[in-house]
Amino acid sequence: MTTPAPTQKTLGPTAELVTELCDLAVAVTEMAKRSGADDAEVQLRDGSELTVKLRRGTPELVQEAGSRALGLRVFKDRRRAVTYTSDLRKASLEAFVAESVALAALAEPDELNVLPETAELATRVPDLDLYDDAMTSIDAAAALRECKTGEAAALAYDPRVTNSEGATWARNLGAVVFASSGGFVGGYRGSYASFYVEPICDDADGKKRNGYWWTAGRYLSMLEDPEAIGREAARRTVATLGSRKVETCEVPVVFDPEAGRGLVGTVFNVANGASFFRKSSYLIGREGTQVASPLVTIVDDPLRPRAPGSRPFDGDGLPTRKNAVVEQGVLSSVLCDVYSARKLGRRSTGSAGRGIGGNPSPTTSNLIMLAGATPPEEIVRATPRGLYVTSMMGFGFNPVTGDFSRGASGFWIEDGILTFPVSEVTVSCNFDDLLKRIDLVGTDLSLRSSTACPTFRVSRMTLAGGPGNPGR
Repeated sequence: MTTPAPTQKTLGPTAELVTELCDLAVAVTEMAKRSGADDAEVQLRDGSELTVKLRRGTPELVQEAGSRALGLRVFKDRRRAVTYTSDLRKASLEAFVAESVALAALAEPDELNVLPETAELATRVPDLDLYDDAMTSIDAAAALRECKTGEAAALAYDPRVTNSEGATWARNLGAVVFASSGGFVGGYRGSYASFYVEPICDDADGKKRNGYWWTAGRYLSMLEDPEAIGREAARRTVATLGSRKVETCEVPVVFDPEAGRGLVGTVFNVANGASFFRKSSYLIGREGTQVASPLVTIVDDPLRPRAPGSRPFDGDGLPTRKNAVVEQGVLSSVLCDVYSARKLGRRSTGSAGRGIGGNPSPTTSNLIMLAGATPPEEIVRATPRGLYVTSMMGFGFNPVTGDFSRGASGFWIEDGILTFPVSEVTVSCNFDDLLKRIDLVGTDLSLRSSTACPTFRVSRMTLAGGPGNPGR
């Protein structure tokens, strides 16, 4: 990514700021104890964001904002209250803390409303290389130039690209701090930027065909060239021209990484502590058994340097760790925070997440289906007849039964070749069968987002379309 020199440098969070916020977080936990709380946890976030959108060469949005907020969770007599504020003046904080402790007294008691054991808390904060100071070199003017370059490349790619939903460049810089009266305090800085282009084509029947492509990363150097992103977005959009339905059939379905990562995320929806203790997962009672193809290994890895979902500690103040959710098809573990783990009579997996004003709950960091041994082009060539899915719409999934059905679009595969584009169809299969029927896994894993996978093939799914070309 190359950018002309900006006119102004944005200031990002410094290491000194993290230290300052850590001191403030500890002070507030002590304030809560003095106000009558048995224990307290404080989360502080300081961040700035820049979002720029340009459409048809004209800026549509230039938004830059900064924020700082403090979230407090207090415990008293096995009751809890969760509150937050952005007013960090000392007098205001004292009143806020006192009101939070009083609010906890009105809550229902729960025997599980206690801090994690001290031995469970993190004792160090590993450096995962999550912050890039070069991100501060991009101001609104520079971001607009990136957008102009990317959109212009898309519009120039093919005369059939007749319009644009625009190009968007966004950046987030921030610091996160967590402190517990149980003895943990830590913080870290993070940065992330993304850029995408969304061209529009006019189809022969008058329909508008939208496509997109994007790039993202923790470091500015990880972003691809905006002109290349624009061309790829246009190529993908033009390829959808002439899309049509196919007749209802049962065929192999190949999911590209963009479409497939949604399925990987669905695995977490039924393999976490909250879904287990609420009895809302078809996987309950199946740990240690085969729930997917032996080709499938899914890990949640928060310790990958520079990865988008990495973090050195979780929302309970516990050290994060790599967890294998599915290992060679076997359900190895479900992701738990402290509360859901206690409900299940087990230990947290270091997988708690929380908003600034919310309770912890199980979440993912970098949820990754590991790459296989088959190049993606070989997966297509090995498919005599089927559907190659590039995007999915809607959300038809029952976590209790595993029934799965979603709208899809992509390309028809005939004799191992992508032929015509397909849209307005539905792919369906019980999710348990879907995972077990994965028979080819690609080598093309790319970690641009916190949920990722390579290309993979499901040997058999029901494809519901309507009157159309059956592919032969």
